[in-house]
Amino acid sequence: MVAPACLLGIDWGTSNRRAYVIGADGSCLRKHEDAQGALAAQGHFAESLQALRQLLELDALVPVVMSGMVGSAQGWQEVAYLDSSVPLARLPETLVPVSGAPGCFIVPGYCYREHGSIDVMRGEETQLFGAHFLRHGDGCYVLPGTHSKWVEVADGKIARLTTFITGELYASLRSSGTLAALMAEGHADADALRAGANRAQSAEALSHTLFEARARVVAGDSNAGETRSYVSGLLIGTEFAARREEAPAAAGSMPVLHLIASAELTAPYREVAQMLGYATELIDPDQAYCAALARFMEAI
Repeated sequence: MVAPACLLGIDWGTSNRRAYVIGADGSCLRKHEDAQGALAAQGHFAESLQALRQLLELDALVPVVMSGMVGSAQGWQEVAYLDSSVPLARLPETLVPVSGAPGCFIVPGYCYREHGSIDVMRGEETQLFGAHFLRHGDGCYVLPGTHSKWVEVADGKIARLTTFITGELYASLRSSGTLAALMAEGHADADALRAGANRAQSAEALSHTLFEARARVVAGDSNAGETRSYVSGLLIGTEFAARREEAPAAAGSMPVLHLIASAELTAPYREVAQMLGYATELIDPDQAYCAALARFMEAI
């Protein structure tokens, strides 16, 4: 006998949507993923959710918790960011009801401010909350993606948040511009990835080292097939270099990086981390998200 669904959780991003059906014991009964993100919904979020319910054969009374861009100004209903001083453990009590949609709630994101700098996130806070309840504890969390997040969690709070548009920039460089033709060739090259990441540890500007990726080829110092991985290494390595500047490691000590993403996304980060002397811990993103949903289910 199939266990009854007690909650529908949706990680509703800009381009993609991931849905999780949660049972009474907090386990994930079913997962669904599609390209019906906020852009595809085009303002028709209620209709999109109804179609998803029908696809998953869920009763209209099953409550829904949504996170991600669904709570942005371009989403279903704009939800104000939480201040970074609000502990992750309090997320269940901050769920915002969706106007005109009984039983539907949105998870607010976080806003981080320090010394004139500002950063935000929507969606990643739910995975961090889940990791917290999976007892991964405080530390440095890295969530690779279109907009890669580096989050320092201390005493269960967001102590530092830094976003890099690594995935978006990589996609743009591949699609147009000076490097596009070179990046169209080749395949994953670990040596080139490490070389790019190592180059990024210098104090030189990324805009220069990116052009240097082309210069390496036209000057005959590398072949075009290495460029894709070399550029990936430059971008990812820049994240590590910035992290080192923000939070220098104690003498003889390097922090463990908690990586939350698919194996495909975390693989190059693990490669660079190992090269630079970091230990890594992989956290399954679906497991973390479902752990959060189980706690949200108790609160609604």
